Amino acid sequence: MAISLTPAAAPASTPFGTREAAASEPTLLVVSEATRRFRTKRHDTLALDRVSLEVHAGEFVCLVGPSGCGKSTLLNIVAGFEPLDGGTATFDGSPIRRPGPDRTVVFQEPALFPWLTVRSNVEFGLRIQGASKQERHDRASELLEVVNLTRFERAFVHELSGGMKQRAQLARALAVSPRMLLMDEPFAALDAQTRDVLQLELQQVAARSGATVLFVTHNVREAAILGDRVVVMTPGPGRVHSEVAVALSRPRQPDDHGVADLAAEIRARLGGAGVADAEVAP
Repeated sequence: MAISLTPAAAPASTPFGTREAAASEPTLLVVSEATRRFRTKRHDTLALDRVSLEVHAGEFVCLVGPSGCGKSTLLNIVAGFEPLDGGTATFDGSPIRRPGPDRTVVFQEPALFPWLTVRSNVEFGLRIQGASKQERHDRASELLEVVNLTRFERAFVHELSGGMKQRAQLARALAVSPRMLLMDEPFAALDAQTRDVLQLELQQVAARSGATVLFVTHNVREAAILGDRVVVMTPGPGRVHSEVAVALSRPRQPDDHGVADLAAEIRARLGGAGVADAEVAP
C-alpha cells in the first residue's frame, strides 16, 4: 500500500472510551491466551500469562505497563521473533511462525546499516524484494519527504541526530508497505523536545499511510497522545488488566486538555493493576 500524502480525516472529538468505529474494521491481529516462559537451569520465569488481544486494521494500539511486564515479549511474538509456549497468535487469519514483510519493526535503538546512506537504508528492503531501481528511488523519495529527511538522504548514520535516526528507521520500515508497524519504545532514549516532535510526526505519518500500529511504551502521556486504544498491562507476569478506548481528535499535543484527562485515566488503570507510579513515566 503506497503512502498517500493527503492526511486521512480526523475522527470527531468525543469523550474517550466510546470508539465504536474501530470495531467495524477487519481484525488483523488476534492473540489468544498467549503464554511465554523463559527457562534457565536456575530459573523459570513466566513472562506472559494468558494474554489475549485483538487489533483491527488501521488502529493505533498502545501497550503500556512497567518494565518487565512482557510488552516487548508480546511485540516479539507478533513480529515472529519468539515462539509461544501456549495459546495462539494469528495475523490476517494465518498463524504467526516467523518474521515477514507484512509486519515491520521499529526498535528503541535504530537498527540502521552504518555503511549505507539514509536513502540506501530506506531502499534496502525494496532491494531485497526485487523492486526496480526506479521503484526504489520513487518510494524512498516519497518517504524521505514524509519523514522530513530529504535534505539528509546522502548522510550516513553517524552524521544523524537521535531523532533523525528514528525518522530514517521509520521510513525504512514503511518502505516495504507493511500491513502492521510494530514499534518498541522507539522514542524512549530521546530528549523530551525531540520526543514531542516525533510523536506529532508519527501521528501524521500513520494517518497518511493508514498503517496499523502496535506501539510499546512505559510512558503514560505518550500512550495518551498516540493511541486509538490503550492496553494496560500488569507487572510481570504480564497480563492484560484493562483497555481504554480513545476517540480524541488528531493531531494531539502533549498539553491538550483531553490528553491530560486520558493520561489520568490510564494512570488510574495502572494503579488498579498494581503498578506503582515510579514504575512508569508520567
